[in-house]
Amino acid sequence: PFCQAICSYCNFNRGLLDDDLKRRYVSALDTEIRRAPGGRADTIFFGGGTPSLLDAEEVARLIGACRETFDVAADAEVTLETNPETATAERLAAFRDAGVNRVSFGVQSFDDDELKRLGRIHSSARAIEAIGAAQSLGFASVSFDLMLWLPQQSRETWRRTVDQAVALRPDHLSLYLLELYPNAPLKEDMARAGWSMAPDDDAAEMYLEGLDVLEQHGLLQYEISNVARPGHRARHNVKYWQGGGWYGFGCGAHSTVAGERWKNVAATEDYVTRVIAGAAPAIERQHLTRQTQVEEALFMGLRLTDGVDRAGFAARYGLDPWDRYGDALAPFVEGRQVWHRHGKFGLTREGMLVANSVLQVFV
Repeated sequence: PFCQAICSYCNFNRGLLDDDLKRRYVSALDTEIRRAPGGRADTIFFGGGTPSLLDAEEVARLIGACRETFDVAADAEVTLETNPETATAERLAAFRDAGVNRVSFGVQSFDDDELKRLGRIHSSARAIEAIGAAQSLGFASVSFDLMLWLPQQSRETWRRTVDQAVALRPDHLSLYLLELYPNAPLKEDMARAGWSMAPDDDAAEMYLEGLDVLEQHGLLQYEISNVARPGHRARHNVKYWQGGGWYGFGCGAHSTVAGERWKNVAATEDYVTRVIAGAAPAIERQHLTRQTQVEEALFMGLRLTDGVDRAGFAARYGLDPWDRYGDALAPFVEGRQVWHRHGKFGLTREGMLVANSVLQVFV
């Protein structure tokens, strides 16, 4: 949950770096992981905040706790979210030696003015340098995030960012539209400076054009916001979209296992205190009804370009989703926002632009 600086748009569970609290937090994380019931796992994901503010020894300690508690596959995907300003070649090499085999950089833009408006503390040049270092160190996958619909962003600046992304030849990319939460400092910055966001139609064109360019260079869309080269889909994130189970550890972490969901307390100090005292850090628990599981499986499955497999869905949830919802989806098929063929159905690329309207069918 620790960051060197707080970005003006971010609404994640995070706070400024405190070395003493970080040390105690890692100890609590180790303890929480070792209290888990175990089971099989084939991915480990360090999210944040800025996980690359951890020392390599701390990362190795937490990976070790996972491997000693769970039956972790030998070829597990181990991802570390990384900010360019913390990613020197030396630190990246140490993370690799600690067991990380996939790095995901929070780049957001290759335009320095756009980065400054977002409150990012790295430059475009620093991001390019960090990505190159990771690639030279032989990580199994190198990914980074880009954002569109930024204040003062134009189709031209977005296209330059996409072209720079292509030139770096990443294994995986995530493309996100900026979402401003109600009290985001960026909203105040925009009002004071008179910054504006592109019209909705321009944002849609930016999204579609970006995907087309990336596809021409071998980065194929597999989810609404994600593209990858063959063999480099984010295995961990695919679990969410395919209704898999996962354990989440740390402050604010969510878990979903065997039809049960729980959330840990958000405040870092509160989390540490609870774990060290032997108390459970979870503060919210929910049993997922069959209907909730069905709805979530459709919401998440339709994010994937592979769509929803009717027979597989029926085998898992006891109903054919097209039999239940096909009539309501028919207008979207006619409008070419939804495709239906070979026993599967899903969103077209244009349908992804209006996904919320389509998903209302299942509510």
